[in-house]
Amino acid sequence: MFELTKLTLEKVSFDRKLFKKELLKGIKWLKKDEALMLKVWCLATFGNQYGPIIKEVFRRFV
Repeated sequence: MFELTKLTLEKVSFDRKLFKKELLKGIKWLKKDEALMLKVWCLATFGNQYGPIIKEVFRRFV
C-alpha cells in the first residue's frame, strides 16, 4: 500500500484538493511506521508545493 499511495500522490499532485484527499485515504491504509515513512517522502517530494497540507494531514493522523 505504501508504494501505491506514493504512485497515486505523484499522479494527482497537479491538484491541491485531490492531493489532500488521496493523502488522507492513503494514511488510513498504512501502518504507523509506513505512515511516518510516507510523511518523510511527502515532505521531501512535495514539501515546497504542499508543505502546509502535508503537515496538517499528518498532525491529525500520526
